[in-house]
Amino acid sequence: MFLMFDPTFLILVGPAFLLAIYAQYKVKSTYGKYAKVNASAGLTARQAAQRVLDYGATQFNKPELRDVGIEQAEGGGLSDHYDPRKKVLRLSKPDSQSLADIGVAAHEAGHAIQDAAQYQPLVVRSAMVPAVSFGSNLAMPLIMVGLITTMMGLKFGPWVFLGGILGMGAIVVFSLVTLPVEFNASSRAKEVLVKSGVLSSKQELAAVSNVLNSAALTYVASAAVALMQLAYFVLMFLGMRR
Repeated sequence: MFLMFDPTFLILVGPAFLLAIYAQYKVKSTYGKYAKVNASAGLTARQAAQRVLDYGATQFNKPELRDVGIEQAEGGGLSDHYDPRKKVLRLSKPDSQSLADIGVAAHEAGHAIQDAAQYQPLVVRSAMVPAVSFGSNLAMPLIMVGLITTMMGLKFGPWVFLGGILGMGAIVVFSLVTLPVEFNASSRAKEVLVKSGVLSSKQELAAVSNVLNSAALTYVASAAVALMQLAYFVLMFLGMRR
């Protein structure tokens, strides 16, 4: 908690936290707005996702995409995701005809296409999951132990602190690699939604773009918070070494 009263922390991380708060507000308000507007084509989110998968199967010669399952997601709204291990799309509202849910479903289908096409940023991100899981669990405990032991005058304190920084560094790299993965999935989704006739006007495309862009902002904000936190702790470590 003491970090919240450190001017350096506030200067570095404060703006990123404000961006994260705004991003959460933006995605909820934008989704809520277009969740009330149905696509004129009359298709459901499940059907839209299937069209994206079928397009990917043909465009990239990946027939296995036609076998990707589409299931009801657990956990309520905005819990949509693609499971690369089981090759399944899980949609929170598969039977919704709203532009918001169609856009989200198509985005997740875009991840399935990335998986089938071995899109390199996705491959890298998947390979990083074990390291990031390890880093996210140990980074802050190591930083706090390193800080306390350094204040106690123990020589190994800064090196424990450095271990926490390395764990946090893995989180930052993961966050940065996630950005092209998310932007690319949205780009694929919007292209197919137009070409397959799911979206029939510029207004509908603009609505879906607003939903997906607001969702992408949350990933940008998350990366910014992680990066600024890392910068702050690096400065602390350099101060310990003086």
